[in-house]
Amino acid sequence: MSDVSPQSIHPAATAEVAGHPIHPMLVPIPIACFTGALLTDIAYVVTAEIMWANFSAWLLVVGVFFGVLTAIAGLIDFFGNRLVRSQTPAWPHLLGNAVALLLAIFNAAIHTRDAWTSVWPMGLVLSALTVLILPITGWLGWALVYRHGVGVAR
Repeated sequence: MSDVSPQSIHPAATAEVAGHPIHPMLVPIPIACFTGALLTDIAYVVTAEIMWANFSAWLLVVGVFFGVLTAIAGLIDFFGNRLVRSQTPAWPHLLGNAVALLLAIFNAAIHTRDAWTSVWPMGLVLSALTVLILPITGWLGWALVYRHGVGVAR
């Protein structure tokens, strides 16, 4: 029998509902919205159909809203358990996602302009930068869960 508790091997998520971590439940929503905003920005640039610019603006608003909720849950986990903070990918994951969320907030503000100036060129560039950050921070989040066992119950 080992003296090592499961909590020391697998750092627990602090923000959870019925034993399920909240942060990973929310993560797909902003990812889908920010990726969708990039795709609809591209569609607008190609077609000049106002509908695509409107879709981008709404996707950004929903993505930012759920991104903030996701960030709150992530920060509760991050600051609520020092074992989470001590994992190598934790800080780059937090900082990368903070940059992506700030870019998306700025992009949502840019998308409040009239259609053409809301998308071309700054809106499209901000959408692309945001989406380019997400695979990196996603990989780091994956490492936190699957390599370091953050939030994993065993």
